[in-house]
Amino acid sequence: MQIETLATADAVAARAAQLIASEARTAVTARGRFVMAVSGGRTPWQMLRALANEDVPWAYVHVVQVDERIAPEGDKDRNLTHLRESLLSHAPLPESHIHAMPVNAADLAQACLDYTTTLESLCGTPAVLDLAHLGLGSDGHTASLIPGDPVCHVQDAEVALTGLYQNRHRMTLTYPILNRSRRILWVVTGAEKKEMVPRVISADPTIPAGPISQENAILLLDAEAAGK
Repeated sequence: MQIETLATADAVAARAAQLIASEARTAVTARGRFVMAVSGGRTPWQMLRALANEDVPWAYVHVVQVDERIAPEGDKDRNLTHLRESLLSHAPLPESHIHAMPVNAADLAQACLDYTTTLESLCGTPAVLDLAHLGLGSDGHTASLIPGDPVCHVQDAEVALTGLYQNRHRMTLTYPILNRSRRILWVVTGAEKKEMVPRVISADPTIPAGPISQENAILLLDAEAAGK
């Protein structure tokens, strides 16, 4: 794992945007398309707004979701709401190139299979993401792979549902598809994360973030998350 520490969360967001833009140009040159999976959080929304100022081949970029809360369309809890606000208002990304998790479907189990089909249509079978952006919770969760939830043991599905966490059920990508990603980009900011950062770096299997592949991973930290 490559690790970079920057002074502030703003600097982390800007550096993440630079890295994503570089990965996008490489992927489009090599394969004609760049597919990135994005997680939620305040610093990621800054990252996406900063991405609008980078040299990105937007016409060939597709954005999918790492995870999403089971909540109504437009709800402030939805990652999609902030994702659209951050990208569509700032960058010339075609709106149809944001592929939302179908969390409002009547049959959520089938919706997970449908989203897997969407991913495969973009990334092949099995789906290989060009870049998966991940955050880190103070409890060691990443994506919506939550401590103690059976979703952490799912190995036979790319997309799965969680139990109740912070008052919401969620849909999430699972370890198999995340770990196949060509690049994993961790964006971790805030002092509340500093206890978990060494456990991620050491691939601690007792926290959900630990089993994420480190082979093609970059970890961006601000000074507060890096701690000592």
